[in-house]
This record gives sequence, C-alpha cells and structure tokens, in this order.
Amino acid sequence: MKTIIPAPLTSEAFLDYGDVIEVGGSPDKIINQGMCGRHHDLAKLDFGTGQAGISLFDAKARTLPYTVELVERHPEGSQAFVPVDGVPMIVVVANDRDGQPVNLKAFISQPGQSVNLHRGTWHGVLAPLDRAGRFVVVDRIGQGENLEEHWFPEPWIVEAPDR
Repeated sequence: MKTIIPAPLTSEAFLDYGDVIEVGGSPDKIINQGMCGRHHDLAKLDFGTGQAGISLFDAKARTLPYTVELVERHPEGSQAFVPVDGVPMIVVVANDRDGQPVNLKAFISQPGQSVNLHRGTWHGVLAPLDRAGRFVVVDRIGQGENLEEHWFPEPWIVEAPDR
C-alpha cells in the first residue's frame, strides 16, 4: 500500500499544480462606495478554445484515511473549486511523466481557501473533509474531450497527519 501524508495547502507548495485562491493582505481596490475590498485576479483561468462555465457541485464527505483509486486531468482547461460552506478539502495532485501521473501529493485546505487547478494537472476527485460540501466550480465548457482518468493498479492512502 502506498501512503501519503497531507501537507497544509499553501500557495508556494501548490505552485506547480495551480493557484491557491484566498484573501491575503489588503485589497487591491476598494469598491461599492467604500464598502467592499476587491482582491483582484487571484487565479490563472485557462479555457483554451472553450468558454468559462460555472457549476454547483454537491459532494459527499470523505474522511482520513482516504483511499485514492484514480486521478483525472482536464487537457483543455483549468478547473477551480470554491467551497460555498467553508468545508475543507483533501486536494490530491500529481506531476505528469509521459502521460502518467507520478509523485502524488496531498494537501488539506483551510476555511477560506479555494483552488484552481492548472490545465492538464493530474488531480484527485472533489473530496470535502469530514462533512459534505457545496462547491462553485469554474471550468471549461466546449467541444472536445476534456477528461482523462488514470486508475491506479494499487490505490494510494492519504493518512491523517500527526497532530
């Protein structure tokens, strides 16, 4: 059995896979009669020849230890997951080597964090931690196949970190 210990989700640790979307520091601009701070352009969205679509997902809870049997990727566009309920996520990602996922990593998001997976990034399925969650998903809508799956011959297990 292959195991992974999840790390906290940080922009630096996640840089190769996508963007961590979160408020940090002062807003870039104050708008709406001074009543709203805008933190501007926090993710690199890429929809290729398609267009942006916004969907709502209802996802069932997962717990640690968590079994990862497959990862997927979207070769035609990025994909962002924004928790509506503030539910943390288990975020599994992998590098690509000759069309195969390698070097799996796992992260645990904190309330207030969202992720945008770069186009073509291998990633696990949506996995809210410990309770069900609703998510806004921003991804590519358009012609052509935009989903590749890789099933592992032996699953990976994301273990609970030492606390």
